[in-house]
Amino acid sequence: MKSLIVIGIILFGLGGLLFYLNDMAVDLRVVYGSLCGIGIGLIIGGLVGYISKGSAVKEAKIRQEFKLLQKEKAELEKQKIDNFNNGNL
Repeated sequence: MKSLIVIGIILFGLGGLLFYLNDMAVDLRVVYGSLCGIGIGLIIGGLVGYISKGSAVKEAKIRQEFKLLQKEKAELEKQKIDNFNNGNL
């Protein structure tokens, strides 16, 4: 995701630089606009991807901790039942 942001910034900067260096030539406006548009799209896409990946990793960690807690609870309940059956209250 970070590489998309860097590439987007480079393309956006290149499009802007070419636009101002060529005295706004009519023939190449489409190229300048395309470079800037692609750059902005990559920046936004990279940010959204980076944010969504972070939240997905957090959710996976929470699910893993929840499963571990469920397993520990089941083991403690089993120990409690074994102790009760053996008369070791």
